[in-house]
Amino acid sequence: MNADAPDRILRIDAVLERTGLSRSTLYRKIQNGTFPRQIAISERCAGWRESAVREWMHNPMFYSVDDAQRR
Repeated sequence: MNADAPDRILRIDAVLERTGLSRSTLYRKIQNGTFPRQIAISERCAGWRESAVREWMHNPMFYSVDDAQRR
């Protein structure tokens, strides 16, 4: 991604399409700390940073939220 380009917010359908995960698997991975947590967009709306999803996709087997937060 271009350093000047803004980080997009992806909604659930886009995240599921990009990752190939089911909704229940996605939320289970979030709970286990093996997928990035969603961020609040508004009171009843959430999404994921595209950069966080991309980082997970580089190494999904060994991704850890703790590792990602240390960077």
